[in-house]
Amino acid sequence: QVQLVESGGGLVQAGGSLRLSCVVSGSSFSINDMGWYRQASGKQREWVATITSGGVRTYAGSVKGRFTISRDSTKKTVYLQMNILKPEDTAVYYCNFAQGSRWTLNYWGQGTQVTVSS
Repeated sequence: QVQLVESGGGLVQAGGSLRLSCVVSGSSFSINDMGWYRQASGKQREWVATITSGGVRTYAGSVKGRFTISRDSTKKTVYLQMNILKPEDTAVYYCNFAQGSRWTLNYWGQGTQVTVSS
C-alpha cells in the first residue's frame, strides 16, 4: 500500500516562507502525477498544486506566483515551496496522487500544519 508522509510545516509570520516535503513509499512514484492539497479548520479540502510525471505544473489561483511545486524521483519526494505566505494559507497540507486537480488515492497521510500569523 502507498504511504504518504508530509513534513515541513510550522508557524511563520505573514510574508515568510516554508518548504513542505512529501515522501511516497510503496508505489511507482515516477509515473504518477502528484498534488498538494490543504484543509483549513472548518472548511473543505482544496487543491493547491499539481505536478505531472513529466514535470508540468499547475496551480490554484490563490497560490499562483507564490508557491512552487517540484519533485525528485530519486527520493520519491514532492515538494511545495511556499513564499509570501498569508494568514489565509493557514491549513493542514497534504499530498496525494493527482489527476488534474483531483486526488486519486482514497486515503491520506497525517498532513503537516502550516500556521501563518499576521
